[in-house]
Amino acid sequence: MHIIYSDAHRVHRGEVEFYRGQLVPCHETPERADHVAEAVVRRGIGSLAAPESFGLAPVERVHAPRYLRFLERAWDMWSALGNTRDAIPAVWPIRGMRHDVEPHNVIAQLGLYSFDSGTPFTAGSWQAARLGADIALTAQRRIAEGARAAFALSRPPGHHAGADFLGGYCFVNNAAVAAQAFVDQGAARVAILDVDYHHGNGTQSIFYERSDVLYLSIHGDPKTEYPFYLGHADETGAGAGEGFNRNYPLAAGSGNDLWFAAFEDACGRVRSHAPDALVVSLGVDTYAGDPISTFRLDTPEFLRMGAALARLGMPTLFVLEGGYAVAEIGENVAHVLAGFRDVAG
Repeated sequence: MHIIYSDAHRVHRGEVEFYRGQLVPCHETPERADHVAEAVVRRGIGSLAAPESFGLAPVERVHAPRYLRFLERAWDMWSALGNTRDAIPAVWPIRGMRHDVEPHNVIAQLGLYSFDSGTPFTAGSWQAARLGADIALTAQRRIAEGARAAFALSRPPGHHAGADFLGGYCFVNNAAVAAQAFVDQGAARVAILDVDYHHGNGTQSIFYERSDVLYLSIHGDPKTEYPFYLGHADETGAGAGEGFNRNYPLAAGSGNDLWFAAFEDACGRVRSHAPDALVVSLGVDTYAGDPISTFRLDTPEFLRMGAALARLGMPTLFVLEGGYAVAEIGENVAHVLAGFRDVAG
């Protein structure tokens, strides 16, 4: 399997985040990707290959240029105020306030382009976010060239980032950028299957009114689980996208049987869509030991997941998303990829 990776992701290392009303050390750390890289090599799933550079044009196919300009200059604006610690949003333009006028103050811009206070912006955030897009696009290119599968081993994750907002540790939506690249290169249909514990609100919002990209997500019920305000079962798409969005919100504490019942239904819908390529937003925070999630998947079940994905028989791009049990993330991701490899050959 093609595995695209660069250790330059380490330039993004958040110090603290607000979590459940408290300032705590960041759950999203460089060690997450380091453990995954070590595990996939040790398991013989593939060797690590460096990403190519694609520039901003394919990223602008998904994200608003105004938002990308903010990401590019945010740290310089923040540090120009004399700040040396990470930037964390503190104010937001909620209902009744204007979003169309970009304020000049970076503190206000942080709120304009974010939806939570748990995503610190650091000196290396923009560099790592751009790198993540290049990693996803390089993996996508390998599949476009004929590979059966590829793995974009990148961080920070991406599925919470929308066209013009960040949050949930995400700045650039790597899975969406890759899916759009498939479409731009001639794919009539693409499917994105999001197996992260948290709903990919950014991915859903990007493709919600489109029929060429089917989005399916299995996640914690937003009535009780982050990101709270999107991911309900009645969100099925709009306009041309009606019927091309499917959410599977599951109760906190759901275990293997409930999760795999939803997963099997989602796989059936992917099969019916008959996509030219499948993008898997691969979060393994469904693991029973994850510190910020409540599903109860056991490590062996990740092998089962990978095998089922291989049986779909589609060109498959895996993009790393969440998973915050740092000591176990490597084995859990490697299990998915090994299960896929063992069936796909």
